[in-house]
Amino acid sequence: MEATAGGKMHVVMLPWLAFGHVLPFTEFAKRVARQGHRVTLLSTPRNTRRLIDIPPGLAGLIRVVDVPLPRVDRLPEHAEATIDLPSDDLRPYLRRAYDAAFERELSRLLQEEEAAGSRPDWILVDYASYWAPAAVARHGVPCAFISLFGAAALSFFGTPETLLGLGRHAKTEPAHLTVVPEYVPFPTTVAYRGYEARELFEPGLVPDDSGVSEGYRFAKTIEGCRLVGIRSSSEFEPEWLRLLGELYEKPVIPVGLFPPAPQQDVAGHEATLRWLDGQAPSSVVYAAFGSEVKLTSAQLQRIALGLEAAGLPFLWAFRAPTDSTSGGLPEGFEERLAVAGRGVLCRGWVPQVRLLAHASVGGFLTHAGWNSIAEGLAHGVRLVLLPLVFEQGLNARNLVDKKVGVEVARDEQDGSFAAADIAAALRRVMVEDEGEGFGAKVKELAKVFGDDEVNDQCVRDFLRHLSEHTKKNQDQD
Repeated sequence: MEATAGGKMHVVMLPWLAFGHVLPFTEFAKRVARQGHRVTLLSTPRNTRRLIDIPPGLAGLIRVVDVPLPRVDRLPEHAEATIDLPSDDLRPYLRRAYDAAFERELSRLLQEEEAAGSRPDWILVDYASYWAPAAVARHGVPCAFISLFGAAALSFFGTPETLLGLGRHAKTEPAHLTVVPEYVPFPTTVAYRGYEARELFEPGLVPDDSGVSEGYRFAKTIEGCRLVGIRSSSEFEPEWLRLLGELYEKPVIPVGLFPPAPQQDVAGHEATLRWLDGQAPSSVVYAAFGSEVKLTSAQLQRIALGLEAAGLPFLWAFRAPTDSTSGGLPEGFEERLAVAGRGVLCRGWVPQVRLLAHASVGGFLTHAGWNSIAEGLAHGVRLVLLPLVFEQGLNARNLVDKKVGVEVARDEQDGSFAAADIAAALRRVMVEDEGEGFGAKVKELAKVFGDDEVNDQCVRDFLRHLSEHTKKNQDQD
């Protein structure tokens, strides 16, 4: 679909430096531009080259601005996204570089626009750009927060005051993360397990070497923005969207899921697609754990043995472990796969959406990141959930509550899991009788998550809110 004529707004977008943020912001930018609006999208040179692909029909409406990162101690020289970091303890240094470079570039861009006698209508920011609302207010430009997290996860953390560790609902110790907040007025299991809470608390709610905590970034972004656009759907989590609007005391507008179209470029994966062509419909499990998660060798070995023990054909987007040079697979695993012909390992880049869209793929073993959830449900595949970091545990519980997925059983003390736990969860959704119920439910949700017109209508509704807000302010001026 090409851009329509008559666009009236110019919006600037600032995604955080993670694949799971740059890619959906880029997809959102395309959908905004197709409604005839101009978009300026900021990212780093390396991310622009490897992630941002603007169709020729939209090139006149989307401008991509490269923002080089400054040198920061401990940050690897070519690290421009979280996937480039060899360990998670380096994240604060990427945040520090992001803050310095993008705040400076945003100010320069606004000054340039003013010198030309114009200014953007809106700045659309990710959670990390906590400094942006104050910076752009000096130029008379409003901010909106575009959340790539679901409404359930955001609601769990509460108001900006709560995120800052203030008020009666403040989460000031890990135990506070393990219970459903009392302000949630409906039954739910959305809360962290003990092991998740302990792992999340310090990096999430305690200041790191970037100078602030992740909770502080969320809080100041939410406080400073006029409204919130959230990557969700009123058909999927209406109760959480209503609650979030009450907590934030400002408009919370679903912008749709905007799942990307299946990739046409499958270079290097032709044999994998041929293998899928030879499998029965909805019989294959696709396993992938996103770009953020850094799995250990022990975890990868349990996953491998679990996939093998389930007795189902599978396709695994495999990434080597961070704590070993041994490869992370059980001895003889790949040889057994070759003999049986029942599984395929894909290393490096994988055309995930194309694979999920294949008729033979019926299940998805996933870390429960919101991007992967959107892509999986858009194609009606059953979900087996193995949350590992960040808000993924909350996403998993929300999906289990809604009966669209099964969570892998874990040790409640340390979060460990066994190969048998992986196999049992896979067979539960793919083979056992209740799997039919999961299949019917996800097929229904695919009509919402995967319908381009439904998603584009959400984008149009959000843009209408932006336009009406802009017009109202102009009339007041």
